[in-house]
Amino acid sequence: MEFDFATPVERRHPSEGAWPSQKWHRYGDDVLPLWVADMDFHSPPAVAEALRARVDHGVFGYGLVPDSLRHTLCQWSQEHYGWAIEPGWQRWLPGVVPALHLASLALTEPGDGILTVTPIYPPFLKVAERTGRLPQQAALAEPAEPGAPWRLDLDALEAAITPETRLLLWCHPHNPTGRVWRHDELAGLAELVRRHDLLVVSDELHCDLLLDEGARHRPLAAAFPELAERTLTLWAPSKTFNLAGLTTACAVIPDRLLRRRFTAGIQGLVPDANVLGLVAAEAAYAHGNPWRQALLEVLHRHCQTLQDHVATWPGVAMSQPESTYLAWLDLRHAGGLVDHATSPQRELLERAGVALSDGADFGWPGFARLNFGTTALQLEQALLRLDGVLCG
Repeated sequence: MEFDFATPVERRHPSEGAWPSQKWHRYGDDVLPLWVADMDFHSPPAVAEALRARVDHGVFGYGLVPDSLRHTLCQWSQEHYGWAIEPGWQRWLPGVVPALHLASLALTEPGDGILTVTPIYPPFLKVAERTGRLPQQAALAEPAEPGAPWRLDLDALEAAITPETRLLLWCHPHNPTGRVWRHDELAGLAELVRRHDLLVVSDELHCDLLLDEGARHRPLAAAFPELAERTLTLWAPSKTFNLAGLTTACAVIPDRLLRRRFTAGIQGLVPDANVLGLVAAEAAYAHGNPWRQALLEVLHRHCQTLQDHVATWPGVAMSQPESTYLAWLDLRHAGGLVDHATSPQRELLERAGVALSDGADFGWPGFARLNFGTTALQLEQALLRLDGVLCG
């Protein structure tokens, strides 16, 4: 089956069928948005078909997570990652960001330390503050040379741990750098987690979109079974199948006591199941893999296009992302920018009319995240605009 990833989808003008969108309506009509992690592609046809059938039923009362969805996720986990999870380990939730906050509330106490590694997806940096906990951060090691991969600095991570530290918020694969962590890196992390008796929330949202042919993803709790009793793995179809607006995710919690503790701690804090989100998730995991494989080919090409442009931008560095459709740009020495040390994102927005995600929100000013999950036409238009500023 062939899928159309080339034809732009109208997302801006309501008169032409567009619906309100954070990505396309945050900025003016003259801005091309390459910021939030939301692709400009139709979701898999199997998902749309399943949603139409559910809508045609016409009744949207309080729903339950169907056993068929639980078993479908078990099958996906076994086939793609060799991890034999069980239906009872799953707690379906209204999104990964809520899950991060819920884990803090359910598994820690006020004043406990919540540790994360920067640069990081911005909501990670808000969890501790929003839940009355102590924010703690450690930095990744920068690339040894331009274009080299970012690295996990275990010494820096351990130095950030205090007696108050209780929970590590981990991102695997990593957003925004695109790293797929190697087993030896994760082994060092696992040893540190055990030695300091930490709990872990492992956000593995981008694991289904590996771009590097040599990269392999292994869920943290599967690669290190001794961590299973202290780990919540977060999965969702939102990034893989472009279903973010349906706000459905799953916490996979193998340990019975930890699962019971989490379940009890979130009572009354989450709504009942999103019936359309659950339908979409089951259809995606059951029938969306051909679409996913075609998407990966598109993303490979788009990543190469981006790299070709970056190579012509003096002073700009980008490590090749090993996963997903996000690129992390080092603009601190960009020759075409004036305000590169503080907010290159703002300057590019004003001068090029291209919206990127500001690195300061990820804990690293001077950087920007670029979303190349859009059509080739839209990507090329945006990159030509950036050429006009960054090549100068």
